[in-house]
Amino acid sequence: MDKVDNIILVLSGKGGVGKSTLSVQVALGLLRAGHRVGLLDVDLCGPSIPAMLGVEDAEIYESEVGPGQEKGGWKPVYTPLNDDANIENKLAVMSIAFISKNKSQPVIWKGPKKTSFIKDYFINKVQWGELDYLVVDTPPGTSDEHLSLIESFKMSRTKALIITTPQMVAIGDVRRELKFCRKAGLPIAGIVENMSGYVCPHCAECTNVFSSGGGEQLAEKENLPFLGRVPIDPRMAELLDSGRCFEMKPTEDDDDSSWNAINDIVNKLKEIVSG
Repeated sequence: MDKVDNIILVLSGKGGVGKSTLSVQVALGLLRAGHRVGLLDVDLCGPSIPAMLGVEDAEIYESEVGPGQEKGGWKPVYTPLNDDANIENKLAVMSIAFISKNKSQPVIWKGPKKTSFIKDYFINKVQWGELDYLVVDTPPGTSDEHLSLIESFKMSRTKALIITTPQMVAIGDVRRELKFCRKAGLPIAGIVENMSGYVCPHCAECTNVFSSGGGEQLAEKENLPFLGRVPIDPRMAELLDSGRCFEMKPTEDDDDSSWNAINDIVNKLKEIVSG
Protein backbone atom coordinates (compact mmCIF):
# COMPACT_ATOMS: atom_id res chain seq x y z
CA MET A 1 0.00 0.00 0.00
CA ASP A 2 2.99 2.32 0.37
CA LYS A 3 3.15 2.72 -3.42
CA VAL A 4 -0.53 3.69 -3.77
CA ASP A 5 -0.92 7.45 -4.14
CA ASN A 6 -4.68 7.84 -3.66
CA ILE A 7 -7.35 5.59 -2.16
CA ILE A 8 -11.06 6.05 -2.92
CA LEU A 9 -13.51 4.25 -0.60
CA VAL A 10 -16.90 3.84 -2.29
CA LEU A 11 -19.50 3.96 0.50
CA SER A 12 -23.23 4.15 1.11
CA GLY A 13 -25.51 3.66 4.09
CA LYS A 14 -27.60 0.98 2.39
CA GLY A 15 -27.45 -1.72 -0.24
CA GLY A 16 -28.91 -1.62 -3.73
CA VAL A 17 -27.71 1.86 -4.66
CA GLY A 18 -25.14 0.68 -7.21
CA LYS A 19 -21.84 0.97 -5.31
CA SER A 20 -20.22 -1.93 -7.16
CA THR A 21 -21.40 -0.70 -10.53
CA LEU A 22 -20.06 2.78 -9.90
CA SER A 23 -16.82 1.41 -8.44
CA VAL A 24 -16.19 -0.37 -11.75
CA GLN A 25 -17.17 2.66 -13.79
CA VAL A 26 -14.97 5.04 -11.78
CA ALA A 27 -12.00 2.65 -11.96
CA LEU A 28 -12.38 2.26 -15.72
CA GLY A 29 -12.79 6.01 -16.14
CA LEU A 30 -9.51 6.61 -14.31
CA LEU A 31 -7.84 3.88 -16.37
CA ARG A 32 -9.06 5.46 -19.62
CA ALA A 33 -7.57 8.76 -18.46
CA GLY A 34 -4.14 7.13 -18.47
CA HIS A 35 -3.72 6.38 -14.75
CA ARG A 36 -2.46 3.25 -13.02
CA VAL A 37 -5.54 1.91 -11.24
CA GLY A 38 -6.43 -0.90 -8.86
CA LEU A 39 -9.88 -2.11 -7.82
CA LEU A 40 -10.32 -3.88 -4.47
CA ASP A 41 -13.58 -5.73 -3.80
CA VAL A 42 -14.06 -5.79 -0.01
CA ASP A 43 -17.63 -7.09 -0.14
CA LEU A 44 -16.75 -10.47 1.33
CA CYS A 45 -20.30 -11.82 1.33
CA GLY A 46 -21.33 -10.59 -2.12
CA PRO A 47 -18.28 -10.12 -4.36
CA SER A 48 -19.67 -9.00 -7.72
CA ILE A 49 -16.73 -7.06 -9.19
CA PRO A 50 -15.07 -10.05 -10.96
CA ALA A 51 -18.32 -10.93 -12.76
CA MET A 52 -18.75 -7.36 -14.03
CA LEU A 53 -15.19 -7.41 -15.35
CA GLY A 54 -15.54 -10.85 -16.91
CA VAL A 55 -12.77 -12.37 -14.76
CA GLU A 56 -14.75 -14.51 -12.29
CA ASP A 57 -12.83 -17.62 -13.35
CA ALA A 58 -9.41 -15.99 -13.01
CA GLU A 59 -6.98 -17.23 -10.37
CA ILE A 60 -4.43 -15.41 -8.29
CA TYR A 61 -1.04 -16.76 -7.31
CA GLU A 62 1.46 -16.02 -4.58
CA SER A 63 4.78 -14.67 -5.72
CA GLU A 64 8.06 -15.89 -4.35
CA VAL A 65 10.20 -13.80 -2.03
CA GLY A 66 12.45 -11.64 -4.17
CA PRO A 67 15.81 -9.99 -3.44
CA GLY A 68 15.50 -7.48 -0.62
CA GLN A 69 11.95 -8.61 0.22
CA GLU A 70 10.91 -10.03 3.56
CA LYS A 71 7.91 -11.90 2.16
CA GLY A 72 6.05 -12.74 -1.01
CA GLY A 73 2.47 -11.76 -1.71
CA TRP A 74 -0.60 -12.16 -3.84
CA LYS A 75 -0.50 -10.80 -7.36
CA PRO A 76 -3.79 -9.16 -8.41
CA VAL A 77 -5.62 -10.16 -11.56
CA TYR A 78 -4.85 -7.79 -14.44
CA THR A 79 -7.63 -7.20 -16.93
CA PRO A 80 -8.60 -7.21 -19.76
CA LEU A 81 -7.20 -10.73 -19.90
CA ASN A 82 -7.09 -11.00 -23.69
CA ASP A 83 -5.21 -7.75 -24.19
CA ASP A 84 -1.45 -7.68 -24.84
CA ALA A 85 -1.09 -4.22 -23.29
CA ASN A 86 1.47 -3.64 -20.54
CA ILE A 87 0.40 -4.20 -16.95
CA GLU A 88 0.54 -0.42 -16.39
CA ASN A 89 -2.32 -0.06 -18.90
CA LYS A 90 -4.52 -2.72 -17.29
CA LEU A 91 -6.82 -2.69 -14.29
CA ALA A 92 -5.45 -4.54 -11.25
CA VAL A 93 -8.27 -6.38 -9.43
CA MET A 94 -8.49 -8.27 -6.14
CA SER A 95 -11.53 -10.02 -4.65
CA ILE A 96 -12.34 -12.91 -2.34
CA ALA A 97 -14.09 -14.43 -5.38
CA PHE A 98 -10.63 -15.32 -6.76
CA ILE A 99 -9.84 -17.29 -3.61
CA SER A 100 -13.09 -19.18 -3.05
CA LYS A 101 -12.88 -22.71 -4.40
CA ASN A 102 -16.66 -23.13 -4.45
CA LYS A 103 -18.17 -19.89 -5.72
CA SER A 104 -21.74 -21.01 -4.93
CA GLN A 105 -21.02 -21.31 -1.20
CA PRO A 106 -21.74 -18.29 1.01
CA VAL A 107 -19.07 -16.69 3.19
CA ILE A 108 -20.30 -17.10 6.77
CA TRP A 109 -17.78 -15.27 8.94
CA LYS A 110 -18.10 -13.36 12.18
CA GLY A 111 -16.68 -9.88 12.56
CA PRO A 112 -13.22 -10.79 13.91
CA LYS A 113 -12.52 -13.16 11.02
CA LYS A 114 -13.60 -10.53 8.48
CA THR A 115 -11.36 -7.96 10.12
CA SER A 116 -8.41 -10.35 10.23
CA PHE A 117 -8.83 -11.38 6.59
CA ILE A 118 -9.01 -7.80 5.31
CA LYS A 119 -5.96 -6.65 7.26
CA ASP A 120 -3.79 -9.75 6.87
CA TYR A 121 -4.53 -10.46 3.22
CA PHE A 122 -6.14 -7.58 1.31
CA ILE A 123 -4.11 -4.85 3.04
CA ASN A 124 -0.78 -6.52 3.79
CA LYS A 125 -0.45 -9.36 1.29
CA VAL A 126 -1.59 -8.00 -2.09
CA GLN A 127 1.27 -6.64 -4.20
CA TRP A 128 -0.37 -3.76 -6.02
CA GLY A 129 2.84 -2.17 -7.18
CA GLU A 130 2.77 1.52 -8.06
CA LEU A 131 -0.78 2.87 -8.42
CA ASP A 132 -2.15 6.34 -8.94
CA TYR A 133 -5.57 5.28 -7.62
CA LEU A 134 -6.97 2.35 -5.67
CA VAL A 135 -10.78 2.19 -5.81
CA VAL A 136 -12.28 0.16 -2.96
CA ASP A 137 -15.78 -1.28 -3.31
CA THR A 138 -17.25 -1.75 0.18
CA PRO A 139 -20.36 -3.56 1.47
CA PRO A 140 -23.37 -1.56 2.70
CA GLY A 141 -23.41 0.11 6.08
CA THR A 142 -20.79 0.94 8.70
CA SER A 143 -19.51 -2.40 9.95
CA ASP A 144 -16.31 -4.38 10.54
CA GLU A 145 -15.12 -4.15 6.94
CA HIS A 146 -15.25 -0.36 6.96
CA LEU A 147 -13.54 -0.01 10.33
CA SER A 148 -10.76 -2.38 9.23
CA LEU A 149 -10.06 -0.27 6.14
CA ILE A 150 -10.10 3.04 7.99
CA GLU A 151 -7.75 1.69 10.66
CA SER A 152 -5.34 0.42 7.99
CA PHE A 153 -5.28 3.28 5.47
CA LYS A 154 -3.57 6.63 5.88
CA MET A 155 -6.32 9.25 5.94
CA SER A 156 -4.03 11.78 4.26
CA ARG A 157 -4.35 9.87 0.98
CA THR A 158 -7.83 8.34 1.47
CA LYS A 159 -11.20 9.87 0.62
CA ALA A 160 -14.77 8.59 0.62
CA LEU A 161 -17.03 8.64 -2.43
CA ILE A 162 -20.62 8.54 -1.20
CA ILE A 163 -23.28 6.91 -3.41
CA THR A 164 -27.02 7.47 -3.00
CA THR A 165 -30.21 7.16 -4.99
CA PRO A 166 -32.77 9.98 -5.18
CA GLN A 167 -35.38 8.55 -2.77
CA MET A 168 -35.70 10.03 0.71
CA VAL A 169 -35.27 6.59 2.33
CA ALA A 170 -31.84 6.25 0.75
CA ILE A 171 -30.95 9.84 1.60
CA GLY A 172 -31.68 9.17 5.27
CA ASP A 173 -29.33 6.18 5.33
CA VAL A 174 -26.61 8.16 3.58
CA ARG A 175 -26.81 10.86 6.25
CA ARG A 176 -25.79 8.24 8.79
CA GLU A 177 -22.89 7.23 6.53
CA LEU A 178 -21.73 10.84 6.44
CA LYS A 179 -21.77 10.99 10.23
CA PHE A 180 -19.75 7.77 10.32
CA CYS A 181 -17.11 9.27 8.02
CA ARG A 182 -16.83 12.41 10.10
CA LYS A 183 -16.57 10.53 13.37
CA ALA A 184 -13.90 8.26 11.88
CA GLY A 185 -11.96 11.21 10.47
CA LEU A 186 -12.43 10.03 6.88
CA PRO A 187 -12.42 12.93 4.37
CA ILE A 188 -15.38 12.96 1.95
CA ALA A 189 -14.66 13.63 -1.72
CA GLY A 190 -18.30 14.14 -2.65
CA ILE A 191 -21.71 12.62 -3.34
CA VAL A 192 -22.99 10.90 -6.48
CA GLU A 193 -26.71 10.43 -7.16
CA ASN A 194 -27.12 7.07 -8.90
CA MET A 195 -30.23 5.72 -10.69
CA SER A 196 -31.32 9.28 -11.31
CA GLY A 197 -33.74 8.67 -14.16
CA TYR A 198 -34.03 6.00 -16.84
CA VAL A 199 -32.46 6.34 -20.29
CA CYS A 200 -34.67 4.87 -23.00
CA PRO A 201 -32.55 2.58 -25.24
CA HIS A 202 -34.61 3.60 -28.28
CA CYS A 203 -34.91 7.37 -28.08
CA ALA A 204 -32.28 8.17 -25.37
CA GLU A 205 -34.82 10.26 -23.45
CA CYS A 206 -34.25 10.24 -19.69
CA THR A 207 -37.34 9.82 -17.47
CA ASN A 208 -37.30 10.22 -13.70
CA VAL A 209 -38.45 6.90 -12.25
CA PHE A 210 -37.74 7.40 -8.56
CA SER A 211 -37.39 11.22 -8.54
CA SER A 212 -34.32 13.38 -8.99
CA GLY A 213 -32.23 15.88 -7.09
CA GLY A 214 -32.14 14.25 -3.65
CA GLY A 215 -28.41 13.67 -3.74
CA GLU A 216 -27.68 17.22 -4.84
CA GLN A 217 -29.88 18.64 -2.09
CA LEU A 218 -28.11 16.48 0.48
CA ALA A 219 -24.70 17.61 -0.75
CA GLU A 220 -25.76 21.26 -0.54
CA LYS A 221 -27.18 20.81 2.97
CA GLU A 222 -24.06 18.98 4.18
CA ASN A 223 -21.73 21.45 2.43
CA LEU A 224 -20.14 18.72 0.31
CA PRO A 225 -19.25 18.59 -3.39
CA PHE A 226 -21.96 17.16 -5.62
CA LEU A 227 -20.15 15.22 -8.32
CA GLY A 228 -23.11 14.41 -10.55
CA ARG A 229 -26.04 12.11 -11.23
CA VAL A 230 -26.05 8.88 -13.22
CA PRO A 231 -29.24 7.55 -14.85
CA ILE A 232 -30.22 3.92 -15.27
CA ASP A 233 -28.98 2.90 -18.71
CA PRO A 234 -30.01 -0.55 -20.05
CA ARG A 235 -27.05 -0.57 -22.42
CA MET A 236 -24.59 -0.16 -19.58
CA ALA A 237 -26.42 -2.72 -17.43
CA GLU A 238 -26.19 -5.29 -20.24
CA LEU A 239 -22.44 -4.81 -20.60
CA LEU A 240 -21.87 -5.14 -16.86
CA ASP A 241 -24.07 -8.23 -16.56
CA SER A 242 -22.21 -9.94 -19.38
CA GLY A 243 -18.74 -8.98 -18.14
CA ARG A 244 -18.09 -6.73 -21.14
CA CYS A 245 -17.66 -3.48 -19.26
CA PHE A 246 -14.46 -2.63 -21.16
CA GLU A 247 -16.72 -1.88 -24.11
CA MET A 248 -18.21 1.04 -22.17
CA LYS A 249 -17.10 4.35 -23.67
CA PRO A 250 -18.36 7.89 -23.18
CA THR A 251 -20.06 9.39 -26.19
CA GLU A 252 -19.82 12.93 -27.50
CA ASP A 253 -23.18 13.23 -29.21
CA ASP A 254 -25.40 12.39 -26.24
CA ASP A 255 -24.92 14.97 -23.47
CA ASP A 256 -27.44 13.28 -21.16
CA SER A 257 -26.05 9.77 -21.42
CA SER A 258 -24.76 7.85 -18.44
CA TRP A 259 -21.47 7.37 -20.29
CA ASN A 260 -20.67 11.07 -20.25
CA ALA A 261 -22.08 11.44 -16.75
CA ILE A 262 -19.49 8.96 -15.47
CA ASN A 263 -16.74 10.75 -17.35
CA ASP A 264 -17.67 14.08 -15.77
CA ILE A 265 -17.79 12.52 -12.29
CA VAL A 266 -14.34 10.97 -12.75
CA ASN A 267 -12.87 14.32 -13.82
CA LYS A 268 -14.32 16.09 -10.78
CA LEU A 269 -13.21 13.28 -8.49
CA LYS A 270 -9.63 13.47 -9.79
CA GLU A 271 -9.45 17.19 -9.02
CA ILE A 272 -10.68 16.69 -5.46
CA VAL A 273 -8.69 13.55 -4.61
CA SER A 274 -5.41 14.51 -6.25
CA GLY A 275 -5.66 18.27 -5.90
